[in-house]
Amino acid sequence: MILKNRSGQIWIETVIYTLIGLALIGLVLAILTPKIKEFKDKTVIEETISLLNIFDSKINDVLAAPGNKRKIQMTIDKGTLGVNSIGDSFKFVLDQSRVKYSEPGITIGIGRINVTTEIAGENYKVTLELNYNHNITFGGQETDLKEFTPATIPYNIFIENRGLLNGKYVIDLSQGN
Repeated sequence: MILKNRSGQIWIETVIYTLIGLALIGLVLAILTPKIKEFKDKTVIEETISLLNIFDSKINDVLAAPGNKRKIQMTIDKGTLGVNSIGDSFKFVLDQSRVKYSEPGITIGIGRINVTTEIAGENYKVTLELNYNHNITFGGQETDLKEFTPATIPYNIFIENRGLLNGKYVIDLSQGN
């Protein structure tokens, strides 16, 4: 009889320790998951700042002479990148970000990129904008907004200097292979 009770006691202790271990794992995950998501959002913002800097660099490269053309390959994991030909700007918006990248309501400059964070419920909306004094077109046309959304396949964007028009360089973007 003593052996049976002792054997039962070992099983009960095993179950209790297993439950305590699972509870601790659940607690650690509950604490770390929001921080991991915040880190991912911050990484997306920083990678997009790098991407916009690459766009800026390639646009400056093609300004050397009319007909110059450069290719950029980009992948968007989260958020939306828009090309506004009428406003001659690039704009990245990350809705429902868990990271407060800058002081809400105040636009800051990181190089040539303007960063604005707004409160959106429990989360934030982070906007990155890069403006130009050149005439930006997409596919040879002035479009209000051409958006690039998250995709697993990279986008191939070509940037071309189409020369001067009314004192401004015409920088045409197109999507291709």
